[in-house]
Amino acid sequence: MTDSTAVTWEAPDTDHPARRAARSSMAAVTAGHRGEWLGLFAPDALVEDPVGPSPLDPEGRGHRGHDEIGRFWDAYVGSVREYRFHVKDSFANGPCCANVASIVMTLDGGATMTVDCVIIYTVDESGAITSLRAHWEPDRAMATLTAP
Repeated sequence: MTDSTAVTWEAPDTDHPARRAARSSMAAVTAGHRGEWLGLFAPDALVEDPVGPSPLDPEGRGHRGHDEIGRFWDAYVGSVREYRFHVKDSFANGPCCANVASIVMTLDGGATMTVDCVIIYTVDESGAITSLRAHWEPDRAMATLTAP
């Protein structure tokens, strides 16, 4: 379940379709609502989290379509006990919004990890997310891992 501190927003917040999608995505993640999160994506959307090869995506090709994105949720997103998003800046233009953020994740057992990142959301004319590209470095995130 989410609370009022699950997402803090210290960035510009003018209305923009991609910014709305980004906020909806964070709300669904913090609430643990898989179906709601998947419903934000266009049928052929691409999720790259992080962009490029990583332990989460060794080939670096991303996760395309609801089935692959759903498996990504099951393996990674849904395995985190609690998320706290802190959006420090946000740039919205064209069909995109780029958010500069820190995400603190509490894992089962109580360990925490912080991911400092830039997340770029792109939406179509209907506001559905066509791509979510999260730029972060796994080694930097792992260096923040704390014991419970």
